[in-house]
Amino acid sequence: MTFPELDTHRLWLTELQPDDECSLFNLFSNPDVVEYYDLEVFHQPEQASALIDLFKTRYKEQLGIRWAIRLKGAGEGGLIGTCGFNSWSSKMRNAVIGYDLLPEFWGKGYASEAVRAISLAAFSGQLSCGPLHRIQADTVVGNEASEALLRKLGFKDEGPRRGAGCWKNSFHDLRCFGLLSTEFRHG
Repeated sequence: MTFPELDTHRLWLTELQPDDECSLFNLFSNPDVVEYYDLEVFHQPEQASALIDLFKTRYKEQLGIRWAIRLKGAGEGGLIGTCGFNSWSSKMRNAVIGYDLLPEFWGKGYASEAVRAISLAAFSGQLSCGPLHRIQADTVVGNEASEALLRKLGFKDEGPRRGAGCWKNSFHDLRCFGLLSTEFRHG
């Protein structure tokens, strides 16, 4: 099965490759990137390699998909982050979305551009899971930048879920956002 690559005005969304290990390590070894993430800060490059393998396996087994976000015109692969569906259900026609960027690319609209592109692909049936009806995002309460991005793209705030996440030795309240295919704005 061919991995679907997506093209936007400023970005290429492609499959993560072994050559991305250093860039992915740089991303996930940054405490600012993983502050609200259910992932510990990476300390070894091998952790990035294992994550690439995990993403490849999840796609092969049709459990989810993760793209490399690459900046057009940038050298060395141009990887500035990742985005994708942490899980999806063809039967229920829904998915849970996630995304991350290197801090030097925050506030420039890249995450919005990438999330819009993968949402369009999912709702229009371009992915192997078939056309989705709902995309869900869960943010740690207080992650205002992520909440603003989701609202900008039309996700509806469906409220907090107390103690719904547990990582880094703490329970976290999560705010649930949902977007239905009938609500999605393409432009």
